[in-house]
Formats: sequence, structure tokens, C-alpha cells
Amino acid sequence: MTRTLLIGAGQVGRKHLTALAATPHLAVVGIAEPAPLPAALAAGVPVFTEYRRALAAVRPELVVVATPPGTSLRIAREAAATGARVLVEKPVVIDPEELEPDVLDARIAVAFQPHFAPGLADLLTRPPAITRAHVVLSCRRDAHYYRGWRARWASAGGILHQQATHGLALALRLLPELAPCSCVASVEHRRQFGEAEDRVQASIGFGEGRELVLDGRVDSDDPPRHEVRLTCASGRVLSIAGRNLEAGLGEDITAATHTELRSTLYRALIDLDRSGPAHPGLFPLGELRPVLEVIAGVYRAAGRRVRAAA
Repeated sequence: MTRTLLIGAGQVGRKHLTALAATPHLAVVGIAEPAPLPAALAAGVPVFTEYRRALAAVRPELVVVATPPGTSLRIAREAAATGARVLVEKPVVIDPEELEPDVLDARIAVAFQPHFAPGLADLLTRPPAITRAHVVLSCRRDAHYYRGWRARWASAGGILHQQATHGLALALRLLPELAPCSCVASVEHRRQFGEAEDRVQASIGFGEGRELVLDGRVDSDDPPRHEVRLTCASGRVLSIAGRNLEAGLGEDITAATHTELRSTLYRALIDLDRSGPAHPGLFPLGELRPVLEVIAGVYRAAGRRVRAAA
């Protein structure tokens, strides 16, 4: 059994707790969370109010860090320093300058579970020549979502950090490694539930005719959708679709649940210590900085101006 520690048992942390409990050969041996937890949530599992005490007490082999940006990078690196494999929730940090390389980063992966959706392993291993990637996000986040750390840009970022990151990171993995050479972007901030925007649109040029188009909105009444449409040099169009990409290259009806995708992600991370090849779906922490730099460039180009939340 792989001894696992969960650090952060908020909304996302509880989703991890469900997935961890459903993963064979993995045992949750501790939860680190300063807020009181319902007894049923942590039945039979030691709960610590301080993560350093938890790391020392349970000596985990796998650590899942589901804390807000601003704390998660420090915690993830401290956990990796104990020798554990670490999974950290996105976006980790808001400012790409904070993500200076560290030797510990080799033991840390970012929790992009949709990158394990059907068909994506082969696509990531042998990507076709792609000329255009279109990332579309459509969902609704109302006032109750923007509480605490999510209400401020400095602690949560915007749509591209919080909601569209899975698709944006996947698109950038599949596009050729070229630096952005142009960016046209716009931001809408009307409802003012927090400092994040309601919609962001951007067209980013990478040279050689390659383009990344972003359209993310969190004020839509349409059915939730997050997908990446890829136009290949051959003219073929690939669609990675789902509520949050989970259908991959398949159909919605055959899509894995996010609990199943998280379980696959945990197992892939654990397998790294068993001399197995790295699963192509794993997203090393070091690869996150270019994603954050593209996000920062979009908001600069948009001249992001945030009015005080109502």
C-alpha cells in the first residue's frame, strides 16, 4: 500500500479524498487541514492542523497538495524534500517569476487529470503537426464561488489560471515549442463577484503560421463545456471534448469520471519510483512556467483593469 497524505481538504481536496479512497493499493494515512472537518470525512484517518507535523508523523510516499496558490508551491517542495512523490493542484502560483527552477521539482507533478483522458497518451507521445489550437471554456460561476482566496486576483488569478488551465496547458504541450510573437486579447468584467473576469478572449501567434485561440467564460447558461480543438497541417481537425476534457478523443458517453482520471494520475506518479516509463499524461512542475508566461502575456495584452468587487 502506498502511504498517502492529503494537504488541504477544501472543495478540491475533498474531490481528491474521494478519488484516493477509490484507488487500489493506496491508503490515506493523514489529512492536513487547519479548518475543522466533518467526522465522516476523516473517519479513521489522523487529521493534523499543520502540514509539517503531518509530514513528520505519517512519513508519506505520496502527497497531494490541494491548497490555494501562494501556499501550494512552498508546501509541495517541502513535501518533495522528504522523498515523497508530490501532486500539486493548479495553478500553483499566479506570477511565473515565482516558479524559479528547483531541484525538488523533479518529484512534483501538476494535477492535470484530464490529460489522462482516452486517446491523449498516444496524442502526446506522437503529436501531429498542429497549426491551430482553439481552447473553449463555457460554464457558470456565481457569487458563492468567489469566497475567500478566490475573490482576489493576487490569490486566485483569473479564468485562465483557475478554469481554462487544463485545456490551455494541453494545447501548449501539443503546439511546437515556439515563443509567442503576437497577442490580441480582451477581458470582460461585468458581474463583479470578485476580481476575476467573466470572459477572456485571445489570439496568440507563435510564428510559422501557428496560432492559439482562447475563449473562456464563466457567466454562461449553456451546458458546461471545456474542449480543445486542434487543426492539423493536413487539414484534419481533432476535438478533445467533455465537461472538462474528460472525453478525450472519444465520445462523451464513454468518458471516464474525474475520480477515475485522478486515480490513473496517482498510479502514474507512484510508478515513477518503480523504474517504469513516465506516463505521457504526467505534467512536470517545470513545464508549468511557459503556461503561466502565456497567461501573463494574455492579460498584459488585454490591459486587464479590475474594478473593485461590488
